[in-house]
Amino acid sequence: MTHPLYPHLLEPLTLGAGDDALTLRNRVVMGSMHTGLEDHPWDIDRLAAFFEERARGGVGLIITGGYAPTKRGWLKPFASEMTHRLHAMRHERITGAVHDAGGAIALQVLHAGRYGYHPLSQSASDKKSPITPFKPSAMSSKEVDHTATAFAKSVALARKAGYDAVEIMGSEGYLINQFLAARTNDRDDQWGGSASRRMHFAVEVVRRSRELVGDDFPIVYRISLLDLVEGGQTWEETAELALHLQAAGVTVFNTGIGWHEARVPTIITQVPRGAWRSHTARLKQVVDVPVCASNRINTPELAEDILAAGEADLVSMARPLLADPAFVAKAMDERADEINTCIACNQACLDHVFSNDRASCLVNPRACHETELMLMPTLRKQTVAVVGAGPAGLAAATSAAERGFAVTLLERSPSLGGQFRLAMAVPGKEDFAETLRYFTRRLDVLGVDVRLGVEATPDDLAGFDHVVVATGVEPRMPDIPGIDHGSVASYADVLSGAVVPGKRVAVIGAGGIGVDVSVFLTHEPEDLEDWMAHWGVGDPALHEGGLVEKKPRTPTREVTLVQRKTTPIGIGLGKTSGWAHRAVLKQSHVTQVSGATYDRISDEGLHVTVDGVARVIEADTIVVCAGQDSVRGLYDDLTSPPVEQGEGRARVETRGLHLIGGADVAAELDAKRAIKQGTEVVAGL
Repeated sequence: MTHPLYPHLLEPLTLGAGDDALTLRNRVVMGSMHTGLEDHPWDIDRLAAFFEERARGGVGLIITGGYAPTKRGWLKPFASEMTHRLHAMRHERITGAVHDAGGAIALQVLHAGRYGYHPLSQSASDKKSPITPFKPSAMSSKEVDHTATAFAKSVALARKAGYDAVEIMGSEGYLINQFLAARTNDRDDQWGGSASRRMHFAVEVVRRSRELVGDDFPIVYRISLLDLVEGGQTWEETAELALHLQAAGVTVFNTGIGWHEARVPTIITQVPRGAWRSHTARLKQVVDVPVCASNRINTPELAEDILAAGEADLVSMARPLLADPAFVAKAMDERADEINTCIACNQACLDHVFSNDRASCLVNPRACHETELMLMPTLRKQTVAVVGAGPAGLAAATSAAERGFAVTLLERSPSLGGQFRLAMAVPGKEDFAETLRYFTRRLDVLGVDVRLGVEATPDDLAGFDHVVVATGVEPRMPDIPGIDHGSVASYADVLSGAVVPGKRVAVIGAGGIGVDVSVFLTHEPEDLEDWMAHWGVGDPALHEGGLVEKKPRTPTREVTLVQRKTTPIGIGLGKTSGWAHRAVLKQSHVTQVSGATYDRISDEGLHVTVDGVARVIEADTIVVCAGQDSVRGLYDDLTSPPVEQGEGRARVETRGLHLIGGADVAAELDAKRAIKQGTEVVAGL
């Protein structure tokens, strides 16, 4: 029966033929993500639980993180690999859990090549990657041949482990991609020297894999459609490669965009939704097998639109399945408004993995912690009051209601969201509004008693079994002479629209908020065409690697971003996205000043001293982004000693009093910590 809202997305699809044909229950693919659980045998049960929950949520096909076919292909020392029978036996716990939940799962085989973070790395040449400290050794012809066979053996082991398919990683700048591009392949043997010979390794990997697993076992190949690096492939080369791979035995093409070293963002929140769909559509015109669209697709509506337009046969959504394991089930039940949407922030997923930490999700801290962070039903009905409806309070209120507590949420402002509402005003962070939409809907579904415009007092909280104080933060105003000048505004006033800055703006404080405010002050909304032009993305049919000269931005204001620290501005931003935010500042001609002493503020502007030299930054408006202070007066009242009878109110006694979020620690606005803390506190009630 055709689904009324998502007839294409929720339609089954059969991959392959014969006894090993795989029928997917829908067109949703959970794309490969390395979570950090792949690398140690003792995490196998955690990984199985992670995949099982997504399978139970209805996803059509799950693809694991990458497993190396050789030790020299490790992502890091002692990282995940699929090289012998013991590995296959361990993985039966994963495949069994997914199958018991009604799902299908593919193992990704990935050789890191020069991206390997270890001294044993090797590649097509000895050219060092700009994102790792180790220079790879160049493979001999014999080593290349052996590595192609090792890929095939890993594929066969995956089948033995019970996997329903495999994905061969041929994009993102990993080894196979390194062989394909002149940038990293300067060989003159059968594995290089011309575009056709550079394709030989990829084709051999697929051909040998097909030989070992037979004609019907599904082989997915992740192909790079847009390298976005100098010396990358042209579209003509990519199309030729796709046809060779199809002939060698590829069942499905998944799409990859950009190398990890590319200086164009491809998946973070500032990338427009569906930015790369046209490239998948172009591949679909070349090959006869199904193709899968990927990158910055995070809603069932967008996925359905891509499929309905005939641009792809499947849609890969990796991080969206981190954010909400029940994504597909909610779409199927016509509850898409209840999906916890991925906001592409990278803060708890890729940033964690690239810091050798376990992945999770800012909007869903249970991701990859399913066996530890559990919201078990409460054994008896208890009441919980949550004060404050920022990220911490929203997470606490919804988590408590999910456990079965009777929850009352009190918020002094007329709307939900707190500081998160400010973040979504920043150009490129519009998706943050999805999180507020999710929490708002979740509160309604769970029956939480929401009271807006209420300044909670200790007396209001009397009688509750548990009180969670999440009263957030307020902007800190530094002690600078003239700080009360009429030109001075807080970041909250600017982002909320209460203050409209002039044409010349000085921003005090260059942490994450200062950077966001600088972007807000210099940008107008842009369409996809403008975004591509500003980042220098062109047509790979015309430009090698898909790179062109960047179109200069025209900032809407003249902004100077100032900090006391002497370190480079933006150095503390996210590991995998900070470089892009710093690049936007440069594109927008934001003047950056480090090591400044704030002397005073006057009609002329902001007076500072830098390297012993006094200067004036002329400004119509001075925006203060100098940190926050915790708002914890209510908590202090609740924990103050009782006063004597007749002299005032006695201290409210509750079974549990908890302080969370910015009210607990007023660091940089940290929604990741706030949502995690709100969830964890309630899990422990």
